[in-house]
Amino acid sequence: MSLNWSPTGSSQPQTIAYFSMEIGLDAAMPTYSGGLGILAGDTLRAAADLGVSMVAMTLVHRKGYFRQHLDASGNQTESPYAWSPERVLEPVAQQVTVEIEGRPVRVRAWRATVTGAGGATVPAYFLDTSDPANSPFDRSITDMLYGGDQHTRLCQEAVLGIGGAMLLRAMGYTALQTYHMNEGHSSLLALALLEAAGVAPGSAPAAGVAAQVRAKCVFTTHTPIPAGHDRFPWALVRQVLGEARTRTLEATGASTEGVLNMTALGLFFSRFVNGVSQRHQDVAQAMFPDHHIAYVTNGVHGATWVAPAMQRVLDRHVPGWRRDNQALRTASRIPLEELVGAHGEAKQALLAEVQRRSGIAMDPNAIVLGFARRSTPYKRADLLFQDMDRLFRIAREEGPVQILYGGKAHPHDGGGKELIRKVHRAAEQAGANPRVVYLEEYDIALAKLLVSGVDIWLNTPQRPLEASGTSGMKAALNGVPNLSVLDGWWVEGHVEGVTGWAIGGPVAEDDGGAGDAASLYHKLEHAVLPAYYHHVTDFARMMRSSIAINGAYFNAHRMVTQYAGQAYRPAAQAEAAA
Repeated sequence: MSLNWSPTGSSQPQTIAYFSMEIGLDAAMPTYSGGLGILAGDTLRAAADLGVSMVAMTLVHRKGYFRQHLDASGNQTESPYAWSPERVLEPVAQQVTVEIEGRPVRVRAWRATVTGAGGATVPAYFLDTSDPANSPFDRSITDMLYGGDQHTRLCQEAVLGIGGAMLLRAMGYTALQTYHMNEGHSSLLALALLEAAGVAPGSAPAAGVAAQVRAKCVFTTHTPIPAGHDRFPWALVRQVLGEARTRTLEATGASTEGVLNMTALGLFFSRFVNGVSQRHQDVAQAMFPDHHIAYVTNGVHGATWVAPAMQRVLDRHVPGWRRDNQALRTASRIPLEELVGAHGEAKQALLAEVQRRSGIAMDPNAIVLGFARRSTPYKRADLLFQDMDRLFRIAREEGPVQILYGGKAHPHDGGGKELIRKVHRAAEQAGANPRVVYLEEYDIALAKLLVSGVDIWLNTPQRPLEASGTSGMKAALNGVPNLSVLDGWWVEGHVEGVTGWAIGGPVAEDDGGAGDAASLYHKLEHAVLPAYYHHVTDFARMMRSSIAINGAYFNAHRMVTQYAGQAYRPAAQAEAAA
């Protein structure tokens, strides 16, 4: 299956340049912090599977995001996660120089090659300023993902957007038709494209030139919270980018509330803008009423996230699923006993890792709920513990409950760190039933075990702040039903009692979460635990439906196919196809 297109009158295939501040490809490469980077990695894998002609640009993050350390009380401390790209990536011969604060900063790159199921490849370039020719500060620009202050962040974004565009030209990527900006971190790419189109430093772009750049760019927003969009004071912009480039940016309309708004810059210079779920489209459209916001719901890469035992079952019964995850719609014919057996293997692998990390032996016959994601207040990791007496009664009367938690709080997120402490306090209070374990150092390797080995995936965000979410999609691909608040992707994926269960209704109540907590307890007591302990065949059918319904749709193959059809075609071709 190939999704390459040739521009009219050209025999050269269209190529997409995908820019993202973080890309997660392997647990040994700490170049991601969470969902955004993992999604980017899955996008590249799916593009390779489908034969989409794509090249990716990101930063190397030599000191990673951070290593998480939790003490017995759940207090999080951090340390750098240093790694050596020299040992695992291929050096790129070409180098470029980006002017930052009036200084020439040398930028080199390392290449990772993502190979698809059919042998097609997608190169990913990791930009690196750790060069002896640079000053100590400049060498550190590409060290820490989301580390440092606004000054460091703006320098990083200049390297990504401006340096990335320059390096693509230096490497000979001359047939690029579409630049995909994955969030506002890469929006300075638009400035680089203006300069490449002949806009003189300090000049306002002519309407025709701005339209040329806009015709090349698409933009994906992931953040439904206004505070989550990068904004830089103009004084800082002048300091980092210089007076001339600042004047050009000021003339683009990217100034909102007296600052450079990176999302506004990306929106202004994009021909196609999308949110990452149908619900998020509504939220983003309200945030940016002057722009048309489409949506492409996120998806995950099946062959990456499905457990080995489940992969073997799918290979037997759904041939071709690796090259086209949408073939999983035929998973409804998988024998239930094979599905249950494969899940049992995945569960044993998870519980063995839990015991290795924590010393706690969990019961393989008792239900295990999983909750793992970035620890921040709106995700409400403590919702399950609002009424501990009720939780105790449910676990005592309906069957033993085990809950696994994981996730890092940003070093400056005090609320997120407090949530981790709350879970630890709940674990101490609960004792053996319910059994609560918080696993530190949540990364790709641990995530693979969790999403495949738990029996239920729990998600409790505050509506409408979950733009999409992808962890529950990974669980569904492994036959794990979801128990989730109706937000993000779950609004589209939820079929009550078939793919999982909803917590609360579609509209948030102003009650401090009391209604959602009550709904969560009700579903556990009257639906989830009875199904798991007393209606095992019905539960197995739900596992199978999670793959056939949710897995067949909420995958990266479908997502990239939609991007290809809606966003990546040149405007003239898209209009002709319509």
